Amino acid sequence: MTEDSAGGASARTGSRGGDEETEPDYRFSLANERTFLAYIRTSLALLAGGVVLEQLIPPFGIRGSRSALSIVLLCLAGVVAGSSYLRWRQTERALRLQLPLPAARLPLLLGVGLLLTSVAVLVLVVLKVTA
Repeated sequence: MTEDSAGGASARTGSRGGDEETEPDYRFSLANERTFLAYIRTSLALLAGGVVLEQLIPPFGIRGSRSALSIVLLCLAGVVAGSSYLRWRQTERALRLQLPLPAARLPLLLGVGLLLTSVAVLVLVVLKVTA
């Protein structure tokens, strides 16, 4: 390996399927890993929220609404965990092949999912208070 101008390792090349692969600057790989771990923490928080909602929160006025919201949070946790790995892998590949980074769709999915869940919880709380 040789040192690049930023002090990172580079120039380890190999051939994989005709694509020339290089070792990316370690800072970019570590940043990619930190992003993956942040999504995993988010997934764990969603998972915990789904369990807490089902097990510890008193029922809302509408039968089954608490379980439905819990299922939404648990499913969102699974989607975020799985998607975060795919995102990490795509980004790592792009870094190694010196390709443009893939589009980030996970933040939009996460934002929309949490927005819809928040609106549903707000409606259920307001309906419970006014009942």
